[in-house]
Amino acid sequence: DTGYSNDNTVAEGDVCRICRVPYGGCWLACEMPGENCPLIWGQCSHVSHMHCLLKWLGTPTSKPQCPTDRRPWGT
Repeated sequence: DTGYSNDNTVAEGDVCRICRVPYGGCWLACEMPGENCPLIWGQCSHVSHMHCLLKWLGTPTSKPQCPTDRRPWGT
C-alpha cells in the first residue's frame, strides 16, 4: 500500500496511512463506513479517511503537511 492514487480510487485492502484501518472500514470515532467516514485526496494524490486527516492536521507536528510524504497539504 502506498496510499497513492491518481484517479481518486482506492484498491481493496489499502489502508489509511494515519489509522491503518482499511479504506472500506472507518476511523474509531465514526459509527459506520461510507458517507459517515469519507475519504479525502490531497493535491499530492495521497488519500486518508477525512476524520483521520483532520485530526492529523490539528496536531502541532503536522505543520500542515501530508502524513505520507510531508509535502504541504492541500486539496
